[in-house]
Amino acid sequence: MVRTIHLTPDEVQHFVSVTSKCDFDIDISYNRYIVDAKSFLGVYGLDLRRPLKVSYDGYNSEFEELLKRFSVAS
Repeated sequence: MVRTIHLTPDEVQHFVSVTSKCDFDIDISYNRYIVDAKSFLGVYGLDLRRPLKVSYDGYNSEFEELLKRFSVAS
């Protein structure tokens, strides 16, 4: 599954905290840069002024709620 989100620098720590609780891989990307969404430095190093794509194959209710909160309107 792929979702598009927008994060501010202040939201990165909370995002990584929630993704770290998931028992499946989660990638977050911008252009050609792909990082592990469970890595604070990886996520913080992305261009947070741009929409980010989150790719994952699993389900966690807290993670889904987080994605809804940060999702970009299509």
